[in-house]
Amino acid sequence: MKLKIFTAFALGMAMCISSCKEDFLEVTPTDRVSDEAIVGDSVLFEAFVINRYLGARLQDKEADGVPPGFGRGWEYALWSSLTDESIYRSDDNTWLIQRGQLAPENTGIAGSLWGRSYRSIREVNYALTNSEKVVMSQAHKDLLMAELKFIRAFRYHDLIRNYGRVVLVGDRVTQLNEDLTDPALFTRASMQESIAYVIAQLDEAVAGLPTDNSNTWQKGRATKGAALALKSRLLLYAASPLYKQNGSQVTWQDAATAAKEVMALNKYRIDPQYANMFIAEEGNSPEIIFARYYNLNSRHTALEIANGPNGYDGWGGNAPLQNMVDAYEMSNGKMISDQTSGYNPQNPYADRDPRFYATILYNGAPYRGRAVETFTPGGKDSKDGPSNWNTSQTGYYLRKFMDETNPIQNPWNVAGRQPWIYFRYAEILLNYAEAQNEAVGPDATVYEAINLIRQRPEVSMPALPAGLSQAEMRERIRHERQVELAYEEHRFYDVRRWLIAEQTENVPAYGMEITKQGTNFVFNRKVALEGRSFQNKHYWLPIPRAEIQASGGKLEQNPGY
Repeated sequence: MKLKIFTAFALGMAMCISSCKEDFLEVTPTDRVSDEAIVGDSVLFEAFVINRYLGARLQDKEADGVPPGFGRGWEYALWSSLTDESIYRSDDNTWLIQRGQLAPENTGIAGSLWGRSYRSIREVNYALTNSEKVVMSQAHKDLLMAELKFIRAFRYHDLIRNYGRVVLVGDRVTQLNEDLTDPALFTRASMQESIAYVIAQLDEAVAGLPTDNSNTWQKGRATKGAALALKSRLLLYAASPLYKQNGSQVTWQDAATAAKEVMALNKYRIDPQYANMFIAEEGNSPEIIFARYYNLNSRHTALEIANGPNGYDGWGGNAPLQNMVDAYEMSNGKMISDQTSGYNPQNPYADRDPRFYATILYNGAPYRGRAVETFTPGGKDSKDGPSNWNTSQTGYYLRKFMDETNPIQNPWNVAGRQPWIYFRYAEILLNYAEAQNEAVGPDATVYEAINLIRQRPEVSMPALPAGLSQAEMRERIRHERQVELAYEEHRFYDVRRWLIAEQTENVPAYGMEITKQGTNFVFNRKVALEGRSFQNKHYWLPIPRAEIQASGGKLEQNPGY
């Protein structure tokens, strides 16, 4: 990473146990750093703070080669494969969530969010509590304290958007021998209390964070823009139907104001290019607000082999669904369901939104010197091609995030350096447009925000038609989020906060079967993954059973589990 991440420090829950003592022997372990060393050395203390941008690897196939950051990020199975965006070729504990089999005893790839978040919160609290012991300038210490509050806020935001109400532990540093009878350790705050706490932390962080990280080695650390962007996202969520029904008192106007705070910085703008911002290793896009960066010594999953077509020796990992393909408009701005759009079901990939071509590999797509062949019989990227166990079940492969300059074969010492973007300016504009539309209706600023995204030079989609009602604009904004932010860990949360997941997630996971007959192709929709299901209880994740048991049964489980 561009951050000087000292992963060898292994500073987690066990960091307070700095020696092993018996009556006849005292041994100082060499695989950890003592409390005294951390607070006694300003360099070690800052390294400890920087490491809090990362988390612990808590389950199999999590974080390939580097510790996980916030959210899921670059993994073999992306978070998109729990939604109507994609399915994961090799399952990896994603299908049970797609099929509505999620349970406290079986949480699939979603099982580590609770434990990792609270572990990180404890580590942040340790640093905040002990900061006065560290000898450094007060100005620099204040900066580190602001970073820590941002990191803690991000962890709580991740808890809230996945589980709803959270346990607020303040600055408390829990110990392994903590008294389990203390209700403060297990009492979940109200939704409004949870959100208010995080927003207060972000306001304090904003006051202490820099506008820019001027040095290269600071890249990837929090700024005012990052904290304000997180505030914008959380308040947008908190104003949404799911959160309101669970006790949030945040208004749409609150959310619109928060998005405008980011816009008012006049620091970020829409990147003229769409595809390139996801693969530029230096992350110099004017659109990126906050991201995680990688380098050759700290690389993530080699995306090209993990997701590439089998005919190129790829593994076909996160296969886009037909559900997602159908969401892309025609280049004239009309949905394919519109009889006047010009859509031809026997030539379905012609004249679509340019973001479709930047995001999804389809039959006939130009890629690495030849056209993708998902047809049968004989297609190189179909089940008739090489390594047919890696064939996409949907007839599509993921293109977004893939760098064609990286090798697919033997990528291990080269690939894996694309940034993972946590916040970008397009999200802020979408946040503003949604909140402002809900607060006052589709005024000129709502149109302006959406059209800035649609009309970036590389995309150049038509502006939204004038005269839309509030309800019509709502649907257009939701659609724009689906297309613009595809595969970036938004869809899972959007359909839940809008309370539409019982519609979108109960639709079959569709793919496309393409048969070649002479020089022509015949297209037939198929079900790519059987049994897709969503129930009302799935709007929130279950707290893992092990966490409930560790609390002695005092921690309240989410309804329905």
